[in-house]
Amino acid sequence: MKCYIVDAFTKELFKGNPAAVCILDHWLPNGLMEQIAMENSLSETAFTVRENDHWHLRWFTPGGEIDFCGHATLGTAFVLANFIDPAASRYIFQTRNGKLTVTRNGDQFSMDFPAYTMKPIPVTEAVEKALGVKPVEAYLARDLVCVLADESQVIHCQPNLEKIKQLDGLLCHITAIGTKYDTVSRSFAPKLSVAEDPVCGSGHCHIIPVMASKLGKHDLISYQASKRGGELYCHLENGRIAMAGYAVLYAESTLKI
Repeated sequence: MKCYIVDAFTKELFKGNPAAVCILDHWLPNGLMEQIAMENSLSETAFTVRENDHWHLRWFTPGGEIDFCGHATLGTAFVLANFIDPAASRYIFQTRNGKLTVTRNGDQFSMDFPAYTMKPIPVTEAVEKALGVKPVEAYLARDLVCVLADESQVIHCQPNLEKIKQLDGLLCHITAIGTKYDTVSRSFAPKLSVAEDPVCGSGHCHIIPVMASKLGKHDLISYQASKRGGELYCHLENGRIAMAGYAVLYAESTLKI
């Protein structure tokens, strides 16, 4: 079985968010895919199987299967474009979260994702203690989004991951208006056995609706301020987000399974 490791949302190796992509002829048992994800020890491992004119796509973290992952979708499209189906300009994926379409434009890939409807919630003492800083606003959908006063607070935040596990939401994102970029963000996923996600595509389906409203604009360039860093080019319209980025291949291997 072929397995590729792709750094997504970057043009440079060792930046962006690494995802493993496994190209399958047929589905493996869930337990085996979970073991592969744990062995890879990356935030996500994507598994894909071709069916007629589209691909079925599933994502696993070291903590189990999830319903949506942006950077591993980008990584999968990159692998298909460069190794499996280079003639195609569009890749359609059937997922637990519905149909996802990725369009290729040269070296850039644009993903059509649903935007989450974000509900304002109170900033609690538990949130402040978990982050070590008091957000100015908080919002909730699948994930928790906390808006901080400025990008410096985002960059220097040292959260208590055990306390983040006690908060509402699957992941916890912190964000602020940037100086060089429209938004600067970080994403934490201790509930999925991932301390900090280097660049979180699904997280930006939460972050962008919040920050687009604050900024009064539909096109945003976002920077994920993890140690690796990554850039996301986002357009919000009619409840959908066109999220574009680049990717680069780190490794190609054969799994002995």
